[in-house]
Amino acid sequence: MDEYAVGRVITGFSKPYVANYTNSGGTNTYTNGKVLARGVSVSIAPNDAGDDNVFYADNIAAETQSGRFTGGELTLTVDGLFLEAERMINGLPAAGEDGWTADGDSSESPYLSVAFIVRYMSNGKTIYTPYVIPKTKFAKPELSAETQDGDEINWQTQELTAQIMRDDTNAHNWRYIGTDVATEEAAEAAIRTFLGISA
Repeated sequence: MDEYAVGRVITGFSKPYVANYTNSGGTNTYTNGKVLARGVSVSIAPNDAGDDNVFYADNIAAETQSGRFTGGELTLTVDGLFLEAERMINGLPAAGEDGWTADGDSSESPYLSVAFIVRYMSNGKTIYTPYVIPKTKFAKPELSAETQDGDEINWQTQELTAQIMRDDTNAHNWRYIGTDVATEEAAEAAIRTFLGISA
């Protein structure tokens, strides 16, 4: 019997990665993968895929086809983006000679893959599961900041949203779920291998 068969409960989230996504001839390619920021939380909300398609015969439901995943929204909360990561998710150009990065009509958010680790506890043991969402497109992130009030720092996070799409393989996958592993390092290594990150 599988040692995790009793079920598992989520206890943490970490290591959000992004990588450029392309597809040629039905094969996905991931490039320029990197850690996006330090992860705070993640939420995936699938769109309503529609009602099940039911065929009735002999006055009963004889056959049914479940609704398919058509898309969704990814909400990712991080500590905050370095400019390099912000350039990547927003499709911004490199900084000009004056050191300023322009964000205007020429900025086009690219298709990106998003990966992360969810930590679980099962039967008293901690396990880590890597996830990859192969094809997303980020919305322009909001910027909200508050002044420090007194001596204590008011820790502030950044919320990012992205549209989830099915990838361009023949199977139209929208996520990949890795094998449960015993350490965060092993889960991160699986993500790096999936995204083709060698260094």
